[in-house]
Amino acid sequence: MPKPLRNNLAESVYARLKDDMFEFRLLPGDRFTETEIATRTGVSRTPVREALYRLEREGHIEVSPRSGWHVKPLDFSLFDHLYDLRLVLELAAVERLCKMEPAPAALENLRETWLVPTAQWETDPTLVARLDEGFHQSLVAATGNPEMARVFSEVTERIRIIRRLDFTQPERIRQTYEEHARVLRYVLARKAEQAALLLKAHINLSKSEVKKITVHRLHEARMS
Repeated sequence: MPKPLRNNLAESVYARLKDDMFEFRLLPGDRFTETEIATRTGVSRTPVREALYRLEREGHIEVSPRSGWHVKPLDFSLFDHLYDLRLVLELAAVERLCKMEPAPAALENLRETWLVPTAQWETDPTLVARLDEGFHQSLVAATGNPEMARVFSEVTERIRIIRRLDFTQPERIRQTYEEHARVLRYVLARKAEQAALLLKAHINLSKSEVKKITVHRLHEARMS
């Protein structure tokens, strides 16, 4: 019985620290110790250590022998590389999907979210961010290639810290709904070239926007 409880505590600490980093309450470069996190979260150091090692494996934090843990600086060059990989995977997925007959059921399911009247659009940024991830992951998963889906899921996890900021502005939510709907219609109509061109523009615009928003949010967080 103690082991599941410990795992639950580690999961809770992991989720809290990750949320603190994603909301910039813990800033890139911030340092902390296991003892400080244990005191702050009210749990022992064992589940704290498990949570920290998990965050380290995911690339969010680092540990130094003498200075303890710190949040890794945001590496925009790395994000550029990850976005490039994301684009390669999604463009390959779209090309493959446009050749599949009949259309995979996953694409039909996306209609219920993205091909809806404006009045049914979601406006909560957190929810829209999850729906956006689901849209792009569904495109890749619908190809039926589990390795493509696995790699894409890993890329999605690694860029989530900046990508979710894309939906803090109502205009970006509107553009996302409109562009997702157009991409989906092109794929369902087997228009691979049009779908690919729009998807590429959509992803590149998102990358540009989240960079600007991230820099602005970091500046605000440091000033406060």
